[in-house]
Amino acid sequence: MKTAKAEVRINAPIDTVWAVMMDLDGYPNWNPFTPKVECPGGPKVGAPIKLHVRWSDGKQMVSPEKIVRIDPPQKGANGLSRGVYGYNFGTILSTLNLVRSERLQIVEEQADGSTVYRTTIQLTGLLSGLTPLPKVQDGFDRQAAALKQRCEG
Repeated sequence: MKTAKAEVRINAPIDTVWAVMMDLDGYPNWNPFTPKVECPGGPKVGAPIKLHVRWSDGKQMVSPEKIVRIDPPQKGANGLSRGVYGYNFGTILSTLNLVRSERLQIVEEQADGSTVYRTTIQLTGLLSGLTPLPKVQDGFDRQAAALKQRCEG
């Protein structure tokens, strides 16, 4: 299994971070990794979503995905909120189990009112080794830093 992940502490309330994450039309204003997202009708579980990815070298690609999870922030037993947004790769390659992915973006409220943002992707399948994982990692790092800047600014 191949994995990329990033984490950042954001000095902003969880609801602010969640709102920026869910405003897909606003991504061009802040997200250097995924500057455009197509999701007709807005984000909802089961919806197809096209991520227009921009690598740090300027090259671009479109990644068709399917939203599999939207759990808006809710308070847990510890009194702090947590939210999860997730999607999976959605092409014939995933149907044939050649490349499968699960991407999660998690926000967790901290006792001091800040928010921890985590993103991870797990890639499996016969051809998953062809995925440019270092580029994905770089993109996750750039996106996490930009989300922090956007929410704190």
